[in-house]
Amino acid sequence: MTQPEQPDEKRRKEAIETLHKAQAESETVAGSTFVRIADRTKGHLGAADKDPNDPIEVWGSRIGRGLGVIFAIGLVIYLYITYLS
Repeated sequence: MTQPEQPDEKRRKEAIETLHKAQAESETVAGSTFVRIADRTKGHLGAADKDPNDPIEVWGSRIGRGLGVIFAIGLVIYLYITYLS
């Protein structure tokens, strides 16, 4: 037969489980989301998805994606000036 757990042991196990849950949930949503988005953007603009053995493809992707970002920023500025100011 198994012995029933002592009250102190049961409370200790519950406390440890609560600490583990709190630690898992303590990561801030905004911080982790920002870091994840920044890493994805860095990889995308750096052409991490392209074959590193083909420098033409890597640099072409970097240049094209960089120009796309510049165009998008310019478009937002143009639309702001045209319609909101």
